[in-house]
Amino acid sequence: MQKRKTIEERVFRILTGVACYSLIGILGYIIFIIFNKGFSSLTLDMVTKLPSGGYYYGGEGGVLNAIVGSLYIAGGATLIAIILGVPAALYINSHLIRYKRTQNTVRYILDSLWGVPSIVYGAFGFTLMIWLGMSASLLAGIITVAFLITPIVIRSFDEALSTIPIGLHEAALSLGSTKSQTAFKVLLKQGFSGLVTAILLAFGRAIGDAASVLFTAGYTDLIPTNLDEPAATLPLSIFFQLSSPIPEVRERAYAAAAILTIIILIISLSARYFAKHYSKENLK
Repeated sequence: MQKRKTIEERVFRILTGVACYSLIGILGYIIFIIFNKGFSSLTLDMVTKLPSGGYYYGGEGGVLNAIVGSLYIAGGATLIAIILGVPAALYINSHLIRYKRTQNTVRYILDSLWGVPSIVYGAFGFTLMIWLGMSASLLAGIITVAFLITPIVIRSFDEALSTIPIGLHEAALSLGSTKSQTAFKVLLKQGFSGLVTAILLAFGRAIGDAASVLFTAGYTDLIPTNLDEPAATLPLSIFFQLSSPIPEVRERAYAAAAILTIIILIISLSARYFAKHYSKENLK
């Protein structure tokens, strides 16, 4: 019997190890392909210049408009998602803690919203634009992407809050704290690292999504200065360049993909460092 358990343990360890390193290998291969094909076009002009008139035909210029537009849309949408999502997650884990059925129902709805394809949110945002009389703009893109990533913020932060010992919650209430005070002064502080992870996931989804902004944000070779102006994004820039019959332009698409990867990597490392530093400060 003991020998059988040992064999099963070894088999599962091998299978899980293969799955883990396979995912790492696939991710590494994708990154290698992106940088290998786009390295020759990854120049300083790509990140510091706007597209010229003949950029999409092999002319000079860069994708600064798409970089700034992506940061505008992802940053604005993430801010809205934080404003809406953080109180919602705290409410689920403070005011609904005694109502398990309602709590589970809300979580099921949020999980369903998380799984809705981004093109559906894009269609919803486009319909909302028509109803409100809006044109494709930076504001429309921010609102649509905010709808897309808000469930991600809520559920990711909710999962972090659900791991906090119930005793801590009960101790705060026993000392006279209200549920709202417990939520914002105890749960929020204890789950801050989870909140950083939730924000990172949401921002990564926002800056890398193309379908939700295809009909809502529009596209322009300029940097938007007002919320009612159209905005370019890196995913759409990559899509348009890959559709070109000119090899040089297609290589620039891989360079733009490399820029997008670098941006996400920088934000990821910064967020991890900040969360780790904050956790150490809490332990002092």
